[in-house]
Amino acid sequence: MSRRSFCEHCRQEVNYLLGSTVIKEEFKGNQYEYLGQKAVCPRCRSELHAAEVREHNLKAFSDAYRRVNGILSLEKIREIPHRYAIGKRPLSLLLGWGAMTFSRYWQGELPTRHYAGMLKRIYDDPAFYCELLEANKDKISELAYRKSKQKVQALLAHNPGISSQLDRIIQYFLHRCEDITPLALQAALYYAQGFYFAFAGEFLFDADCEAWAVGPIYTNVYSSYASYRFDPVEEAGSFDTVVLSNTENEILDSVARNLCCYSGKTLRQFARLEMPWLQTRKGLQANVHSNRIINRELIGMYFTLVKEKYNMLTPADIKAYARALFEQVSK
Repeated sequence: MSRRSFCEHCRQEVNYLLGSTVIKEEFKGNQYEYLGQKAVCPRCRSELHAAEVREHNLKAFSDAYRRVNGILSLEKIREIPHRYAIGKRPLSLLLGWGAMTFSRYWQGELPTRHYAGMLKRIYDDPAFYCELLEANKDKISELAYRKSKQKVQALLAHNPGISSQLDRIIQYFLHRCEDITPLALQAALYYAQGFYFAFAGEFLFDADCEAWAVGPIYTNVYSSYASYRFDPVEEAGSFDTVVLSNTENEILDSVARNLCCYSGKTLRQFARLEMPWLQTRKGLQANVHSNRIINRELIGMYFTLVKEKYNMLTPADIKAYARALFEQVSK
């Protein structure tokens, strides 16, 4: 793709370079911070105007706005019909909305708070969607009902005890990674969160991560598996990746293959080399306990920059970053 723009300083058209920049923008009394792009002249290094950059930054702002306000990302909204095997119009009718309401949100319109809450709940909770389907089946055709019922029953049958996105990710790693310890599980969740944002432009789950002395820790997960101490966590029940999207499967598989092959101690060393943990613990001594929260936007920005630095085209390219970290801690 040709990247050309006019440089007012050089007074000529140039093939501009793309760079990353942290953008702070105020909207309706709130400030939003996100990682955007900038077009740079390769000769004088001045910033240029480029349609490609404007489009990217508009989407990045929209994604940041959705995250801060608890609105499902556009990608996840578009995934709902596929997840439950139902058309956009039948889904609107099922929810008691106007026939074209879901289609507007599918196209990118921001939903109101009430509709946003409903979309997030049906995306996160197949059991809730199943209840809605049963209660409102008279509003859609028999064929649409049967197809959607079959799909949601399959989702629930594969993983009946998994109620949240974070639960799904945890169970994935417990089944995918052999002999994973609680410390390694924490690191796997942290890297999954970061690399999912880098590739998908949104966060994988909602839980906050704290900058403990041992590394990034999700406290609720820590409490659930603390009794295992340094022993591998036992698997609990069966797991089928059908509950995850193709993008989720691809990224989690790469994290499992390229990072979970290291011990929890080594992964802890990896994370303590990285900017999110270091910046959050700034001013603290190495072994001092802290429950400071690592800002999720900081995690997202850092791993987006990692993706650019290592020229990652697909999640499989995480391998190069993992190797570079291992070389650092092995010196």
